[in-house]
Amino acid sequence: MARNVVSMATSTGEVVTAEPTTAETATTELPSELVQKIQEAWDKVDDKYAVSSLGVAAFILLWSSTGVISAIDRLPLIPGVLELVGIGYTGWFAYKNLIFKPDREALIAKIKDLYQDILGSS
Repeated sequence: MARNVVSMATSTGEVVTAEPTTAETATTELPSELVQKIQEAWDKVDDKYAVSSLGVAAFILLWSSTGVISAIDRLPLIPGVLELVGIGYTGWFAYKNLIFKPDREALIAKIKDLYQDILGSS
């Protein structure tokens, strides 16, 4: 493991080395609490094969989508057109849902209903 050590020469000729602080060493190691929580969550999973398969599938999907996006980005005119479409849709969404108070309240209610549908009534 490499260490980040800074050496400085003083006017008396002695060499001073700076050791990494606790904040620097804490970022390189995972806290044991986090590891324990992850292990507990993994132990609670009934179908480990399905969860592992979904994780691998999600990774492959993410990896392939970056390839598709980079291919689209290399095409002429397409990135600019997509950017204009995104800016236009953002403006339309803000006008339709965020500017006026009744529309904002309706959007918030719709989001809360969706949140309750996803999590259930518990």
